[in-house]
Amino acid sequence: MANVSEIPAVPHGSVTRFFALTFAITWTLQAPAVAAQRGWLPGPDGAYMPLAALGIFGPLCAATVLTAKEGGRQALAQLFGGLLKWRVGWHWYLVALLLPGILLAGALGLLRLAGRTGDVLLTTTASAVAVAGVIAVAEEIGWRGFALPRLQKRVGPIAASGAIGGLWTLWHIPMFLGAGVQLALLPVMLLYFVGGSFVFTWINNRTGSLLLVVLAHVGAHLNNSHAALPGDELPVVVHAIIYAALGMLVMRAQLRTGGRGHSASSQRATDAQPYTDVETDPQQLGVSQLRRAG
Repeated sequence: MANVSEIPAVPHGSVTRFFALTFAITWTLQAPAVAAQRGWLPGPDGAYMPLAALGIFGPLCAATVLTAKEGGRQALAQLFGGLLKWRVGWHWYLVALLLPGILLAGALGLLRLAGRTGDVLLTTTASAVAVAGVIAVAEEIGWRGFALPRLQKRVGPIAASGAIGGLWTLWHIPMFLGAGVQLALLPVMLLYFVGGSFVFTWINNRTGSLLLVVLAHVGAHLNNSHAALPGDELPVVVHAIIYAALGMLVMRAQLRTGGRGHSASSQRATDAQPYTDVETDPQQLGVSQLRRAG
């Protein structure tokens, strides 16, 4: 286990540059489709959709460029190496892929018993799940692979997760507009993404595996509350409350252990660039925390 004092300083401004470049890439590529949708650019909005689709890769591109600049091939190997770490407890795969979706189905089922109409399972096709996998990799290499460990090094997992969650929400604004989602729903989306950010940080810090974070991102699409938008907003509201509750629960556990990160993710980062603090016993947190809270 590495000591915090042994971890080199994070290059000044690297996280700021990451967010600036990520937003620049994504919003530049997606803005034309939104503008065409509103009649501000000529032609159908569909003509601009290929560019908009490429905007999803903003976090991946920003993280790759900045990592290569900071540490070359070794740093890139460390950045992407977390995707290959699959030797974790089987229960983590269940948590990542199924837990929020099962809770959403349960909540919507209870609302149906109370008289609500609508689907309980907002499932999608196999091809859509495959696309979700690509999206998850494109996003998580940046959010949790690059930004999270660097921010955790400076401010700890709770503040880092909150900051990333807020910016993650804003980053989606062109996608919300393109899907016809009213910006009045933005506070709900903020709750959804900040809560999700807390949960993803917990999974990352407990397992040291970026792969599990990617699967957690895919898991949000397996019972996808956003599929009901823009017509039915209730599933997203319920999903946001679920992620917020889970996020508060796991971050409370982080506070009990001093708000420190996980040694595995810290060691992974230290080999190339400095990321997280490393004073937490990885056995102090776990699924049992979720079960007791349930």
